[in-house]
Amino acid sequence: MSELVLQAGTQLSESLRMGLLAYELIGAALGVFIAFLAYRGYRRNKSRPMLFVAVGFALALGVPLILTVVYLVLPITGGRVVLQATSQTFEVAGLLCIIYGLRL
Repeated sequence: MSELVLQAGTQLSESLRMGLLAYELIGAALGVFIAFLAYRGYRRNKSRPMLFVAVGFALALGVPLILTVVYLVLPITGGRVVLQATSQTFEVAGLLCIIYGLRL
């Protein structure tokens, strides 16, 4: 009986890897732009919830972007696990800020 292969190899072509990286960077840049717009809304209207939304987007999308760029520039052996854990922590903190801001 033949076995069902659930996952093909983990090797991606270099062009596909660069395309995925570019796609991720575009998404992160849009998130940082949303954080900027929310911050402008906070400053214009003195709306505290908008400040939490701005901080949330900055934490959820801006900090992981910076960490990824630093990791790509300074590749550290074994740093991928630390990068993933740190990025995930900031993403969760950012989402919690957004939820808090929307609940106010």
